[in-house]
Amino acid sequence: MKYGFVLPFGDARTAADLAHEAEAAGWDGFFVWEPVWGVDAWVSLAAAAMRTERIRLGTMITPLSRMRPWKLASEAATLDNLSGGRVMLSVGLGAVDTGFAEFGEVTGRRTRAELLDEALDIVTGLWHGQPFSYDGKHYTVRPTTFAPPPPPVQQPRIPIWVVGAWPHPRSMRRALRYDGLLPSARGEDGAMRQATPDELRDIASHVSARRAGAVPFDIVVEGTTPAQDADRAAAKVRAWADAGATWWLEARWDAEQQPGALDGLRRRIAAGPPGGG
Repeated sequence: MKYGFVLPFGDARTAADLAHEAEAAGWDGFFVWEPVWGVDAWVSLAAAAMRTERIRLGTMITPLSRMRPWKLASEAATLDNLSGGRVMLSVGLGAVDTGFAEFGEVTGRRTRAELLDEALDIVTGLWHGQPFSYDGKHYTVRPTTFAPPPPPVQQPRIPIWVVGAWPHPRSMRRALRYDGLLPSARGEDGAMRQATPDELRDIASHVSARRAGAVPFDIVVEGTTPAQDADRAAAKVRAWADAGATWWLEARWDAEQQPGALDGLRRRIAAGPPGGG
């Protein structure tokens, strides 16, 4: 099991400082969220790259359906070169209640899924280099010789984690084409939520049956653990590891509403990963 910390708020300088502290405390990854309108994730990660040497850096998550895929391909490849090959890219449809409608973004789930599939094809295709062309329903790309950027350090590509809705076949097939799965399931209220440990066991079996002999594949879950009780934190994470998870992300999404929020994040980072680092 590897351990990442998700920064739920803060500017680029905060990201750089806390990534530095997370690396010193033994965390394996440091992640920032990518808003429709807000602090830019890739600027924040670039700042973090300049203050760190080992820790992996990524988004949680990039709503690729509302982005220009060639712009994202450029940003991720540039950061991978800057960081010496430490980028992780997490993608999904995104949460429409974070400003999609307000800024005129597509909100229909089916269209967003189509855009996500095509954008992933384009991002990975551009990383492989020129000549590259693409003809899709939503995007058309033609080869270009104008100032192509250097490819990512990581080959054959920057690792991509994809949100997969269990047990929907199309969503799961999408995730299995890449390098990791952020497993979700539909709750009784109809809303999507993280899969439970019991569901995760079935998901892990599904993944194993379809990726036998393939390169390593991550299953990524998130939650919160206490800084002051290492045994209880480790036990909580162990249940997910036993179910098949390979990454735990400490994600305190409501932290900004708490008194002394930034100090609280720093204390949790300093206490180290729930598995002991």
